[in-house]
Amino acid sequence: MQTHPSTIDDSEVAKFEAMAAEWWDPNGKFKPLHMLNPCRLDYITSQIAVEFGRDLSEESPFAGLRILDIGCGGGLLSEPMARLGATVVGADAAAGNIPVAQVHAQQSGLDIDYRHTTAEAIAEKGETFDVILNMEVVEHVADPLEFLTACESLLEPGGVMITSTINRNAKSYVMAIFGAEVVMRWLPRGTHDWNKFITPDELFDLLSKSGLDPVDRKGFVFNPVLWTWSLSDRDLSVNYVTTSTKPT
Repeated sequence: MQTHPSTIDDSEVAKFEAMAAEWWDPNGKFKPLHMLNPCRLDYITSQIAVEFGRDLSEESPFAGLRILDIGCGGGLLSEPMARLGATVVGADAAAGNIPVAQVHAQQSGLDIDYRHTTAEAIAEKGETFDVILNMEVVEHVADPLEFLTACESLLEPGGVMITSTINRNAKSYVMAIFGAEVVMRWLPRGTHDWNKFITPDELFDLLSKSGLDPVDRKGFVFNPVLWTWSLSDRDLSVNYVTTSTKPT
């Protein structure tokens, strides 16, 4: 397989390789993602439904849509998209994640095309998608603009990319690194590098430079009292998500 060192950061890939087997353990190292997943899915499904005129009350509302889940990990987002009727390709640069995702999909009776590959490698094959899920990946690559430009080339005109990451400020250091890695021990120390975090304005600028039109952004806000996540129009101070479209 051809690799692309300009965007793949081998040290970042190695972190997630080491945790691959725990993807589907709701109390393991990926507990924060399991807690966040319902909120992520609410945002993702609503944005896709709006952009493509789909009715989420139907049995297979995403039928006919081809979705790429880049940085798919163990398949926490790929599987719900497949259940909604989409044709799903899950791609990850960490080889150890793929067999974990494949086995779980088989156990769940889902047909998902999981691949150990990169966005650039898929683009070189000339493949395109209606939707790209680009969740918690951009803060782990070596060159965010080059990575997002490769993703843009994978989108059909009129396609949608949903991108989430972590803001860069004092609060995000306290919450995402000190809180999650040191205090709560939800993640191994060193999972995140604060210097690679990206502000919402920076991400909008990167998306625009890649050729996409950013159309929405919201925050994922954690309530430590209710122990739940929710979407916010105003609070993008730590975790946040964006939607961008490719011009027709």
